[in-house]
Amino acid sequence: MKTDKRVFVVDIVCVLASLYISLLLRFDLNIPNKYFEFFKLSIIPVLILIIGFNKIFKLYRNIWKYASIEELLSIVYSISLANIVFIIYSYLISHSLFNSEYYRFPFTVHIIFWLLCVITLGGSRLLYRILEQNQGENKQCDKSLNILIVGAGDAGALLVKEIKKHKELKYYIVGLIDDDESKKGKVMNDIRVLGGRDKIISICEEKSVKEIIITIPSADYRTKTEIFNICKQTKCKLKTIPGIYEIIDEKVNINELRDVNIEDLLGREPVTLINEDIDKYIKGKTILVTGGGGSIGSELCRQIVKFNPKKLIVLDIYENNAYDLQMELNYEFPELNKEFIIASVRDFNRLKEIFEVHKPDVVFHAAAHKHVPLMENNPAEAIKNNVIGTYNVVKCSHEAGVKKFVQISTDKAVNPTNIMGATKRFCELIIQAFDTISKTEFVAVRFGNVLGSNGSVIPLFKKQIAHGGPVTVMHPDINRFFMTIPEAAQLVIQAGGMAKGGEIFVLDMGKPVKIVDLARDLITLSGLEPDVDVKIEFVGLRPGEKLYEELLMDEVALTSTTHDKIYVEKPIGNDIDFIETSIKEFKNVVGKNKEAILSLMEKKVPTYKRKNTKDS
Repeated sequence: MKTDKRVFVVDIVCVLASLYISLLLRFDLNIPNKYFEFFKLSIIPVLILIIGFNKIFKLYRNIWKYASIEELLSIVYSISLANIVFIIYSYLISHSLFNSEYYRFPFTVHIIFWLLCVITLGGSRLLYRILEQNQGENKQCDKSLNILIVGAGDAGALLVKEIKKHKELKYYIVGLIDDDESKKGKVMNDIRVLGGRDKIISICEEKSVKEIIITIPSADYRTKTEIFNICKQTKCKLKTIPGIYEIIDEKVNINELRDVNIEDLLGREPVTLINEDIDKYIKGKTILVTGGGGSIGSELCRQIVKFNPKKLIVLDIYENNAYDLQMELNYEFPELNKEFIIASVRDFNRLKEIFEVHKPDVVFHAAAHKHVPLMENNPAEAIKNNVIGTYNVVKCSHEAGVKKFVQISTDKAVNPTNIMGATKRFCELIIQAFDTISKTEFVAVRFGNVLGSNGSVIPLFKKQIAHGGPVTVMHPDINRFFMTIPEAAQLVIQAGGMAKGGEIFVLDMGKPVKIVDLARDLITLSGLEPDVDVKIEFVGLRPGEKLYEELLMDEVALTSTTHDKIYVEKPIGNDIDFIETSIKEFKNVVGKNKEAILSLMEKKVPTYKRKNTKDS
């Protein structure tokens, strides 16, 4: 190797210089002729000994720009053994060739020689490491891979060590950020703490930072959100570590670093579940989840299995989703008693057979068509799947004596302006009507948009950004409520445990978020500048869409529950005869034109007001 040859030559020079200087120091710069003669005789043996022991200790196989204390100790061991053998050699050669003690070096020469060899050989390698690191840092700066780490705690320290080990990443750490005043100006693993969060923007500009890695896993969501909001004002790509569990074993895996996503920016306090309420109706019970392969349905399944059900039945019409979830649960929960059924909620006879065979104790009904524009153009399908499908599952649950039925609803059911929202509102009427005549406890849980769910705006924006834009937003003022998929699923299960029958539970969705702000954040998180690198275009409201969603009926007051993120509308007794008659009318109208379908829906759901629709 090229590096080994250079080190080899430097070692020869250092050894010879050390031996000569040790003689000069011992004899006050005036070496007697007899010792100089012995010096000339010793050159080859000394080089053979030291180079030989260096090879034994693999000093020419190490990558010296990564050298550490272990390599320095190897130098000490090698020089020490070589010196011992050299002393023995000098005594033997003196007596055998010259039979005189005058032809060997004084013992003090060997001590000085040992010390100088350790200093010069070790120092040359240290100098090599420094030069390599400086050269590497300059190259890294040239390649614009400067990074800033936010968080000088345990996670930050471990990450610095990991990055230094993985030189192939070509990261150059410009510094650390921490709000702890006692850490400012201190050095951690050769990296200086440059200041608090108020310095992030200026440091990124001064140091040409390209990536910011946030390592504050134990911080509360407010602190994280504030720091994320500061970082997104820079043009840097943002990364973070997944969670506090990463540092439990004093490890931070460099492969676990991930991009900061929109869920981080919209962070909310973790959901705290009241497990006692959930255990009462999940543990040891047979649970059926319709639409179990979808975004919400699959997450419901993942959360349900944590409460040890007797059996989990996943029902879905789409086999690919069901298969993916089946493989996941088979791997994660191999002992779980589970059944995957491909069936449609539109098929009453098939549903009845499933209920008779499996006898579920609890039903979570997540199967539904949910895309507003598609349903506006296909209202008959919305009626068939959402209204008639829900009626079928509800009726089967009633007849089979299911203990509890939980309907997944939406904020679009409140004062709906589109057919999808109107069908979901009618589904709420169905479960409230059946609750008045059934032993089954029928309830609905209403919430807004779910981040990252199939067909949601986030994946669409990401694809548009990946293609260079433009990112399309309907209106500059349009906003929506958002929560994460796990949060929604957990609160749905929690609400089911609180249900007595007939309620509509409303989840605390936090503050509404402007969609244009989401678009800008996603562009920024991609390391790009909104309206410069990626354009944002306003394309107008789609058919059936409204600017603002509502989570409750205007005329109904909400009541708080024992969980701070769940509210409830008191049961309103609906007439079962009205539901039965309406279902017959819906079945008759689905084969007719769009206007007939929408007109009937307006009669059945008085709060439904058509908007931006075209008659057909």
